[in-house]
Amino acid sequence: MRANFHRSTTLAAILLAASALTVSGTSPARADRCEDIAKELKRQVDGVKIGITTGKTIYLSHPHARELSLGCRGAKYSNELYVKADRRKPRPEFFQLVASAGAIVFTIPKPDVLRGSTRCINRMGLLRGDTVKMRFRRLNMECTRTRTEAAIAITRGTDE
Repeated sequence: MRANFHRSTTLAAILLAASALTVSGTSPARADRCEDIAKELKRQVDGVKIGITTGKTIYLSHPHARELSLGCRGAKYSNELYVKADRRKPRPEFFQLVASAGAIVFTIPKPDVLRGSTRCINRMGLLRGDTVKMRFRRLNMECTRTRTEAAIAITRGTDE
């Protein structure tokens, strides 16, 4: 009889501790990490405005980019920065925007993002075609262009 009482009190104590951990283990309501990055971009890069949020993508705007978006954790990447220029050969201001935004999103030095994005865009041409995929400083970069515009998508894998 005494052993059954001891087991039931132990079981009750375990259940009580588990319920306490579940209640206290929940984090307080706060903004999503991706929204924090978008707010940081708005604060640190002049001209960036936050647009609408759909699913895991936050659309931004900037005078030097036709399209600018921040993708949040997907199946294959942790963050994605997509920037589209309004010309086939982007201006230096476009590359500065990509470098500033990439440095904030991926927490790497701005000159490294500038070098990688410039290298990716400049590799497109007659020999390599209009789509170039490359890896630079643990970032995956994919550059594409059409007759009127160029775009770059920078991602970092979920395992990095």
